[in-house]
Amino acid sequence: MCGKRSYLSSCRCRRPSISRSTRAELQFSVSRVDRLLREGNNVQRLSWCTPIFLAGILEYVAANILELAGKEAQNNQRIRITPEHVRKAVDSNPELSHLFDDDNNDGVDERPQ
Repeated sequence: MCGKRSYLSSCRCRRPSISRSTRAELQFSVSRVDRLLREGNNVQRLSWCTPIFLAGILEYVAANILELAGKEAQNNQRIRITPEHVRKAVDSNPELSHLFDDDNNDGVDERPQ
């Protein structure tokens, strides 16, 4: 009897697990961003809020690109977004074109003397 009672008292109803993406109301996977940051061997210590913040930034940039590409596709009387629409949308936006510019050299590799 004693074994049954201790088993029943320790058995509590568990709340359903809620993902970090759902808690943060994001579509991008926070756990995947966290895993990729940790596997990248570029950080020694990682805050709990870093992957959430980075996933939010990635989702924001992706949503802006898709919105501009959708407008570009609509201007061309198309239903589907093609890679050409994405390229035109990125090229037409000065901030996005600067972000994706290949010769974007901000002097990160240079050391101040």
